[in-house]
Parts: sequence; structure tokens; C-alpha cells
Amino acid sequence: MMNLQRLKLSQLRALVAVADYGNFSEAALALDLSQSTVSHAIATLETELGVILLNRGRYGANLTPVGERIVSQARQIQNLIEQMGVEANREKGLQGGEIRIASFRSIATHLLPPVISRLRLHYPNVQVIITEMDDTLEIEQALRAGHAEICFTYLPAATEFETWEVMRDDYIAVFDATHAINTTPLTWQELATYPLILSTVSCCANLIYKYLKTSPYPVNIAYQVRQDSTIMSMVMQGLGVGILPRLAAEPLPSQAIIRQLPSHLERVIGVAIVKDKIHSPAVFAFLDALRQVGRFKQPEAS
Repeated sequence: MMNLQRLKLSQLRALVAVADYGNFSEAALALDLSQSTVSHAIATLETELGVILLNRGRYGANLTPVGERIVSQARQIQNLIEQMGVEANREKGLQGGEIRIASFRSIATHLLPPVISRLRLHYPNVQVIITEMDDTLEIEQALRAGHAEICFTYLPAATEFETWEVMRDDYIAVFDATHAINTTPLTWQELATYPLILSTVSCCANLIYKYLKTSPYPVNIAYQVRQDSTIMSMVMQGLGVGILPRLAAEPLPSQAIIRQLPSHLERVIGVAIVKDKIHSPAVFAFLDALRQVGRFKQPEAS
């Protein structure tokens, strides 16, 4: 009666080698074994399975039909074992090391802390270094130049990166309580009556300015400011209405009032790594933590 528990990996390796080289002598040389050891391994395997796997002949060894099917399965087993080794080495590599992340402030403030907490729960010795930058051009250049292994940027990103969508962040209009008389969505005509406070950071500014050009009424851009926190402070002083992403506006002051823009505007935020590059185990561990906290979607088409 067949006893599959007696099968050995060495027997499967011998079978695959003979199938690859077509004879016992070359297979033995490749495995650094004697020819008799290889012959014995395959003979024992055939005995255990109760079938003939190889037709031996003067000019070599050829797989039988059942041998063809079984050698295919033997290759799968070898591949699985190799994958086990990769996973084990990846785990051992996560006992230390660091991950450098380039990101803009709102993501670093609101999204990264729970992800890093999740990562540290499983890999407490992995160090995370976050560099906050204002512009996605700077962020992507940091990734491109090797100053970061992971970055958060707007999508679509450069085609040299592999990206995944993380979230979509709506743009909002922020008023102080003295300006806002209701919380209904703005009309273009109403928006044109307010002094606007906008960002000068190119990735954000380009999106907003392109959006405002669709207004049928001329808008009043009163101030242009680099930092989101400064925009919010100016709004709270009654200097105008800020237009910025919701995430960048948080935490909202208690006296702040949010109104929706006349038409929908959003930024698509993604995480990116350099495509076709060998990444450290810590990078994949971070991406896995990002996925586990629910901030991971299907890869963007390149």
C-alpha cells in the first residue's frame, strides 16, 4: 500500500534533475551526488508510488506519461519550498533596519501614525524615518533619488513608480463663523464674493487654479500661502475663505465652518515605490500594515 509520508524531498529533487538533464550522470553532477545515489533515490520513489517514472535506455532516461505529470508536481513542491525560504529570510530581515518615507504633512499627521503602530506591533525593531515635504514633485524626486523607499503622492504618478490608491480627499471651503451664514453648498456666484486664501504649493495650486478657471464668475484670490496651517489661521482671523483639502484642514478649529464647493474637487492620494527595484523586507511589511489598517486599494494602471 502506498505511503506518501515516506516520500523525501531528495527523491523529488533527483527526479526533477534527471528530467532536466535527460540522464543520471549529469543529474548526479548537478546535484553533487554519486550516480548510484540518484538512481537509488528514483528507484525508491518509484517503489513508494508504485509506478514507473522513467524509461531507462542506453542513451539516457525519458519520463513516462505519469512521470511527466508527477515531475510537474515535484517542481511545484520545490517552488513552494523556495518560497518558504524567501518568507523566512524576509522575516529574519525584519528584525532591524529602517524605512524612509517621504510624505506631505496631512498624510504624515493623520494616516501614518496608525500604520506605524501596526508595523511596530509585529516588528518593533524596524525604524521608520518620515520626511515631510510640501510638494509632490519634491516627494517623487526623493523616491527617485533613493532618499526614500516609500512615498505618498498624488495619483496618477510617474510611470517609473508602482502605485496603489490610498484615499480620496475632497477639497472644501473653510469659513470663520462671522463669514458663514449657512452650511449649504456654495454657488459660483457666492464664492466670487469672498476673498480667497489659496496654497502656493504647485501640486495643490495647479489643481485649485484649474478648477477656479471653470467658474462663470471672476474669483478674488486675495492671498497665496505655502503652509496649510497659515491658511487656517488667516481664515480664523476673518481674512478670507480658505480652499484646501479636508485632510489638510484638520483638526478643524471649533469656530470653523465648512461648506462644499460649487462642484466636486478631490485629490487622489497614493503610496508609491520604485518599479522593478529590489526592495527590503521592511518595505513590504509597511505596505502590508497599510493594507491592514484599511488604506490600500488595487494597483493603479501604469
